[in-house]
Amino acid sequence: QVQLVESGGGLVQDGGSLRLSCVGSGRSFDRYIMGWFRQAPGKEREFVSYIWLNGGATSYADSVKGRFTLSKDTAKNTVYLQMNNLKPEDTAVYYCTAGPVPSTSQHRWVYWGQGTRVTVSS
Repeated sequence: QVQLVESGGGLVQDGGSLRLSCVGSGRSFDRYIMGWFRQAPGKEREFVSYIWLNGGATSYADSVKGRFTLSKDTAKNTVYLQMNNLKPEDTAVYYCTAGPVPSTSQHRWVYWGQGTRVTVSS
């Protein structure tokens, strides 16, 4: 079993920055891939980014590429999503996730956090 706890959401103005954190715990946690998805009101949950804990390779959705950076601190079992140049369309609840297979589909991921809300005002 893996537990994930997100933090760092909040309200920010258009063009601002936020950093989300996700701390993981549980058996064999370092064998998983960790990712972020987001869900805006009335929309499907969509892929944002993922990172391999073993190696650090990353992948990003086109909508956030160049603005968001996902990094990890293996010693702390933590991943960080640095979000720069935020736009109103980035407003959503952001969910941390972990699983054995990297995927842009939410259905391939196994463990989920409770989510942290990000609101970008125009």
